[in-house]
Amino acid sequence: MRIDIWSDVVCPWCYIGKRRLEAALSTFEHAEDVEVVWHSFQLDPGAPTSPTESTSVMLARKYGQSPAGARQMQDQVTSVAAEDGLAFRLPETLHVNTLDAHRLIHLALDQGGPELQGVMKEALLSAYFIEARNVADHDVLREVATSAGLDSAAVDRMLASDEHANDVIADIEQARSLGANGVPFFVIDSAFGVSGAQPAEVFSQVLERAWQQSHPSLQLVGDGDACGPDGCAV
Repeated sequence: MRIDIWSDVVCPWCYIGKRRLEAALSTFEHAEDVEVVWHSFQLDPGAPTSPTESTSVMLARKYGQSPAGARQMQDQVTSVAAEDGLAFRLPETLHVNTLDAHRLIHLALDQGGPELQGVMKEALLSAYFIEARNVADHDVLREVATSAGLDSAAVDRMLASDEHANDVIADIEQARSLGANGVPFFVIDSAFGVSGAQPAEVFSQVLERAWQQSHPSLQLVGDGDACGPDGCAV
């Protein structure tokens, strides 16, 4: 069974949704047969590659709030994240562009398949939300990527080019074709769409439904005379 996930590395609900899906998979009987593939989505493609403001300032400006009001919004999300074991540092995070980070996620998929891609995704989310690092900075991206297991020469080559940029664009277009205008967005086994960071219980229910649909049990429609292991009663 395959799970396709669209998300952005600077989206707090994407990290929370990831943890909740992982909680559901931890109790899913067939988790070893599940493959997770990550797809790109940029919440703000016009965000600067060289940050000029914190997300607190950006949120206050975007929603017409005071700095205190923006901080309250972030505190609420931080409290929710803590319930899922995530120690966010939202007031310290920067408003940055994520194109290069997404390109690295595609590079990880090329180099090591979904497993390495998942490691790269987690590393970027952690760098941004837990460590409050600038995930648009090439030095930071290089360090995070090589620590995650990507080939350093390939990382340098990609960062110096536009490699995988078209893949990021294609992911975003695919998300929109599926009706996803926000993230996280999960597609389970090409049959069930889940929007937002749903509770783990919801993910568990959808996983079970998807598995049953793709692996239907044999339905017995009759119980006539037959021979069994002890022979035939004739």
